[in-house]
Amino acid sequence: MKNICRISMVGLVFALLNCQSVNYNKMFYEDAQPEKISDQFTFTEGPSSDKQGNVYFTDQPNDKIYYWDWKTNKVIEFLGKTGRANGTHFDKDGNLITCSDDQGEIWRISKDKKVEVILKGFEGKRFNGPNDVWNDSSGGMYFTDPLYKRDYWVDFKQEIAHKSLYYRTKEGKTVKLQTFVQPNGIVGSEIFKKLYISDIDAGKTYVYDILGEGKLSERRLFCEMGSDGMTLDKHGNLYLTGKGVHIFNLKGRKLYHIPIEEEWTSNVTFGGENNNVLFITASKSVYTLRTKVRGVK
Repeated sequence: MKNICRISMVGLVFALLNCQSVNYNKMFYEDAQPEKISDQFTFTEGPSSDKQGNVYFTDQPNDKIYYWDWKTNKVIEFLGKTGRANGTHFDKDGNLITCSDDQGEIWRISKDKKVEVILKGFEGKRFNGPNDVWNDSSGGMYFTDPLYKRDYWVDFKQEIAHKSLYYRTKEGKTVKLQTFVQPNGIVGSEIFKKLYISDIDAGKTYVYDILGEGKLSERRLFCEMGSDGMTLDKHGNLYLTGKGVHIFNLKGRKLYHIPIEEEWTSNVTFGGENNNVLFITASKSVYTLRTKVRGVK
């Protein structure tokens, strides 16, 4: 690839692939590096920030949800027996929506830990295993349903042959939007009117224009990279995960790579008091990185 520029930073090296379009000083502090907050987990996933900036995330093999309290910089257990929650996202009312794939369900969990199973399947058939979810401001939600056969499933039989993107309306009606090889990470923005979804096994991330509640344009290829999880900043830059964090601009051009010294970087979101702390889930650990940008709410 042409025009590669390397910039050395204290404790962290960002691979800047498009030096002309962005100045790294506008996004990151020169002395910043990912800070490991805790490594007490088996496999971390699904980070989502609440309205106060605390970040909730899952440890799926141990069937627990934790949260990072930005005021104390501590990790606190929130809930056990989560239905093997994976991806999460807060809805407009402050409830934590979880992709709880033990029984192929989606849960709604209130701040006082009341659990409601809001979705069990599609057209009378069990979901393969809801993976990631993004809630819009109308009360609807987009979610992915790939298939990752879990060792904790008992007598599982695949009932839905396809692996797809769905939308659940605020009234509770679910519609299938599109089928993929293995849909995984998803994130949207009503400011930019965009929805991004990763087809991880195909090694691609796609983008849609959001035309209305559950209504999307034809999908377009965003970049030739699959992703486990993803997030957006206020400039429309998309953050993808896998081997560290990879940042792309609105046009799908790669800007940075943030290396994380873990086997796999599963997901990422923004949190903290000013929504400018990148919170990263990676294998057995969680990390934070203070930035000069803010996430999209």
